Amino acid sequence: MDSITQAALGATVAGAIAGKQCNGKVLLAGAALGTLPDLDVVLDYGDAVSNTIKHRGFSHSLLVLPPFAFLISWLYCRVKPDHFWTLARVFFLTVSVLITHTLLDAMTTYGTQLLWPFVGYFEFRNIFIIDPLYTLPLLIAIGVAIFSKKRGGRWCQSVVLISTLYLVWGFAAQQVISHRVEENLTAQNIPNRQVLITPTPFNTLLWRVVVVGDGQYWEGLASVLDGDKRIDFVSRPLGAWPLNETPATLQGLRLFSHDFLTVREEADSLIVSDLRMGMANYLSFEFVFAQRNEKGEWELLEATERHARDQGIGGGTFEAIWQRLKGDQSIDANLQRVKLSYNQ
Repeated sequence: MDSITQAALGATVAGAIAGKQCNGKVLLAGAALGTLPDLDVVLDYGDAVSNTIKHRGFSHSLLVLPPFAFLISWLYCRVKPDHFWTLARVFFLTVSVLITHTLLDAMTTYGTQLLWPFVGYFEFRNIFIIDPLYTLPLLIAIGVAIFSKKRGGRWCQSVVLISTLYLVWGFAAQQVISHRVEENLTAQNIPNRQVLITPTPFNTLLWRVVVVGDGQYWEGLASVLDGDKRIDFVSRPLGAWPLNETPATLQGLRLFSHDFLTVREEADSLIVSDLRMGMANYLSFEFVFAQRNEKGEWELLEATERHARDQGIGGGTFEAIWQRLKGDQSIDANLQRVKLSYNQ
């Protein structure tokens, strides 16, 4: 999730655990702890692909965070002993904030290495990386907690429950769309062995569907509020890796993306794109892996990130998303030509 949401979640979780002891210092500590796992973005792993696929690694691991939380708690209690904030209470607050951060990240589409150092990316795709309906209640609870010492802890506890229920709703909406997707794939004779269902920006009503088959993939939109349950899929080529040699970075990208990848040639460059984040021809993560030489042969390069041409997201696009999520299926084709990509 975005940094504001993670800081707000950390502060709210800390306030909920503190209860009557909730105050500005507790909220600030929670916000700081809530942003701590994302500081791994300052690390350089050597190339653009590695920097992408190794983010949310060790700093988000459920095997690393508990001992790290204990270390922080022990140091805090050594420096500032307190009769209320015992080691057990400080540890419970610290580990809760850190783990809720990584679990929330795992609910987006990016992929989180929950069991690092063991290989594997987990993503449940039930919430977009920026969702005001999730973040706003957290900010309200923090505001109440700052200005009301008596009610701050209770507000934080209530909002933690509300935000959790919103995530549950995201799972439920995803399952509704999943059932509808299965029916459409069967009716339209489209293979269903590799299917992605993920929310579009800022909501959990309108969902993007990507289906990968042999040599092509299909993309469509489905809203919980659609009257017509048919999904209009657009078919596009997947492309194929043309070189005999497969670099380690491409193997890592395949694992990271669960093989939701396309390969294409553009301006003598060989570009590999992650289909999961973005929309249609405008995807968040695209990398140049090779270039044609003077003889017309491919030469491998150190993979570099390619930024899709900036289409911008103006008021018309937001209005189109709003109309589409309400069930207006007449604008599907236009939306699928719009860039809807964000950072992780």
